[in-house]
Amino acid sequence: QVQLVESGGGLVQPGESLTISCAASGFTWDYYGIGWFRQAPGKEREGVSCIANTDSAIYYTKSVQGRFTISRDKAKNTVYLQMNDLKPEDTAVYYCALRRGTATLLASDYNYWGQGTQVTVSS
Repeated sequence: QVQLVESGGGLVQPGESLTISCAASGFTWDYYGIGWFRQAPGKEREGVSCIANTDSAIYYTKSVQGRFTISRDKAKNTVYLQMNDLKPEDTAVYYCALRRGTATLLASDYNYWGQGTQVTVSS
């Protein structure tokens, strides 16, 4: 019944911006975390950013700090990742994930996953 739907990926040039979305539904927990993860060809899945529904836990991986911003629309139960100054090394499939409890950047902590959205940064 839990469903996570990512959207907003695409092809952009280095230095441009893109915002991707994760719409979550099918659960009624009072405390949960949603994380953004990415996986590039030949690389392992990496935690990018995460946020708890209480906003008490917000984290970013070092490589995106200052460039990416995670936010939440409570009414729409949607989490956004605004990506600025995109670089070729940001190219990956971006997944959102859901877990009951606090938000973390560890993929193994999450129980539910979306299908992913492709972000390609290339000139």
